[in-house]
Amino acid sequence: MWGESFYGASTGDLLVEAPEALEAIFQESPTLIVTHCESGPVIQRNLDNYERSGIEPQIIDHPAIRSAKACYASSSYAVGLAKRYGSQLHVLHITTEQELSLFEAGPVAGKSITAEACVHHLWFSDEDYPVRGNLIKCNPSIKSASDRDALLKALHTGQIDIIATDHAPHTWEEKQQGYMQAPAGLPLVEHALLSLLDHVHHQRLSIAQVVKKTAHNPALRYGVLERGFLREGYFADLVLVDPKGKTKASHASCRYHCGWTPFDGHTFSSQILSTWVNGTQVFDGHQLCSESAAMALKFSR
Repeated sequence: MWGESFYGASTGDLLVEAPEALEAIFQESPTLIVTHCESGPVIQRNLDNYERSGIEPQIIDHPAIRSAKACYASSSYAVGLAKRYGSQLHVLHITTEQELSLFEAGPVAGKSITAEACVHHLWFSDEDYPVRGNLIKCNPSIKSASDRDALLKALHTGQIDIIATDHAPHTWEEKQQGYMQAPAGLPLVEHALLSLLDHVHHQRLSIAQVVKKTAHNPALRYGVLERGFLREGYFADLVLVDPKGKTKASHASCRYHCGWTPFDGHTFSSQILSTWVNGTQVFDGHQLCSESAAMALKFSR
């Protein structure tokens, strides 16, 4: 198994930032430590600056509040602790070019310190805030186009080991509140693979890299037994894709209970034809066709 900690509150107040507590976690943890890295004090100072100036922050200010400095201050601290104590560390949802200097290039096998990027941070940039608004408010924030492009490059070097979603389906009504009141997070599972296949279509990634970063490497890093690979005796978690199909994303057609998608209006270059979980078909290209085929994961730890 693994332990997850938050440095800087994201949604709610589940966080650990006390130095003595963090020192103990990194010194004593027998398992992989998984961290959401943002510095609460840096974020608070950024908010205080807006308050002193009398300016009410808006969604376009989100990457200035949940800033690159806040991310690097926290992730560099976590990596420093992991190196000091020889801990196993995985840093979630990296969003900045600066943070990439903390991670080694190369394959995931044998690494003690690894990193992850999320599909929305590989897709959107701060140029999308005026149109998408709170629908792309997330923590860590979506940052500049140059940061996004650096993350894509880091998938090639191996500095980023895993691609994930950080799926958070807040309701439409919650997202229509003012910037400070609207919760952070996006519904992403339905279109995550399609967004990555668009990167393949535009030659930003290869299909082999998508498979490695979304299936092979998560299974290896988390020690998930008998999953993540097409192998005899492994559980059949499969997706059948038409790489020449088209899928238009819209609020009206999405399958989320929350009723909206951050990709509204975009037509993806591929189509998902079927999905199997544990060998059971759960999606036939048009509708869900199984109540549940889920089972508990097993780990090598």
